[in-house]
Amino acid sequence: MNLIIDAIAWILDPAHYGGPNGIGARLFEHLWISVLSLLIAGAIAIPAGFFIGHTGRGKAAAVLVSGGVRALPTLGLISILGLSIGIGVQAPIIAFVVLAIPSLLAGAYAGFEAIDRRIVDSARSVGMTEWQIVGRVEVPLGLPLLIGGIRSATLQVIATATLAAYISGGGLGSFIFLGLRTNDYTQMLAGSILVIALAIAFEGSFSALQRLVVPAGVRAGQRTNVRSGSSRSVAAAE
Repeated sequence: MNLIIDAIAWILDPAHYGGPNGIGARLFEHLWISVLSLLIAGAIAIPAGFFIGHTGRGKAAAVLVSGGVRALPTLGLISILGLSIGIGVQAPIIAFVVLAIPSLLAGAYAGFEAIDRRIVDSARSVGMTEWQIVGRVEVPLGLPLLIGGIRSATLQVIATATLAAYISGGGLGSFIFLGLRTNDYTQMLAGSILVIALAIAFEGSFSALQRLVVPAGVRAGQRTNVRSGSSRSVAAAE
């Protein structure tokens, strides 16, 4: 209990906020490493997930690749990349992109798959193009699961970004690794508390965002998947 109190006192000490190694600078590093990793992963995984969810093509390969990627130990991947391309932020960012892709990919295509295919067929029957169906029907209705995937990926990256400090990538993990080397357990615990607080803040923000951007009717109207094979055939043919 005393260690927790000491860690909180360490966090609240103004002397630990200034300079390039202060809490403010490390927090900024932690955030930009996480956000950049998520943006890169999103640019790769979300369009791929939309394509898979809309056409039904490549789902087996996506599941296989996602499962394999999930099994990769992030620390081991960072170590291999660090030895290959050098220490710094590049190796952790690549590892965090790999870490985030499965959740984002699953959220994107699962959102499309959860849509009642009769709604998609109705949109197609009134003359909407496949792009219009994706943009006006499937993306809005699949938004809850997509945001869930983004939230899951964000929490994974925020928590794992502590490993960036393992190869001098900076971030809040610097306090943990520095405390470990110097036997300063108060600093180690303070770093851990900061990471936990950051993850909780993002979790709360995503919960609020989900309520703001997803229409109440969509949240309440989630239906079971009754996707038909004919709908897939039409989508895949275009």
